[in-house]
Amino acid sequence: MNLYVSNLMSQVTDQDLMKLFSTYGQVSSVKVITDRNTGVSRGFGFVVMPQQTEADKAIRELDGKNVEGRSISVAEARQRTY
Repeated sequence: MNLYVSNLMSQVTDQDLMKLFSTYGQVSSVKVITDRNTGVSRGFGFVVMPQQTEADKAIRELDGKNVEGRSISVAEARQRTY
């Protein structure tokens, strides 16, 4: 399941999200989205967790949780439409 994580502090890295989400199960990949020009985090990212039950638990327990001083939002990512 692909998860969308938002309201991240600019200091949060891929490794930080990997550590946070791996406590709920297997994590296939993590990507904090950064600005192309500055390299600074845009405040959101994506986490892929292959097991549905583990991803659902991560959503329930992490949505609204305080991470690095901000209350993050975690939800299932929507398919991109063009």
